[in-house]
Amino acid sequence: MARVYISIGSNIEPLRYIRSSIRTLRQYYDKLILSSVYETEAVGFEGDNFYNLVVGFDTKMEVHKVVETLKQIENDNNRQRTSERFSARTLDLDLLLYDNFIVKDEILKYAFVIIPLAEIAPQSLHPITKQSYSDLAQAFDTSEQAIWRV
Repeated sequence: MARVYISIGSNIEPLRYIRSSIRTLRQYYDKLILSSVYETEAVGFEGDNFYNLVVGFDTKMEVHKVVETLKQIENDNNRQRTSERFSARTLDLDLLLYDNFIVKDEILKYAFVIIPLAEIAPQSLHPITKQSYSDLAQAFDTSEQAIWRV
């Protein structure tokens, strides 16, 4: 079994699409661990605020199959893929960690990832820095990335 953490974000009808993604994730994975939902301003573009959370679960699926599943859930929730990395979206599901393998290097870059991750895995250690997510979140400078619990 692998412990997996994913981030979920939306700034187009966020309650609708986040709820939909969680319902679908429950069809694939048992016992989801959900952080609180946080609101942040759009990063990298002008747009509506995002709602974000982190979800943890255990799976026997291989990493590539988890990624395929997340992409399918995004597609089923009207995700429009554009060439722009930063843009409005109905749903963004990013695989952050697959056991101790870092899939997305955004864990330490964004408040909307590290703060909810620390909420559900406070004593887990970052595979490279060997610091707990709780310590990393406490040290994170949110002065340029405002974040608040919804």
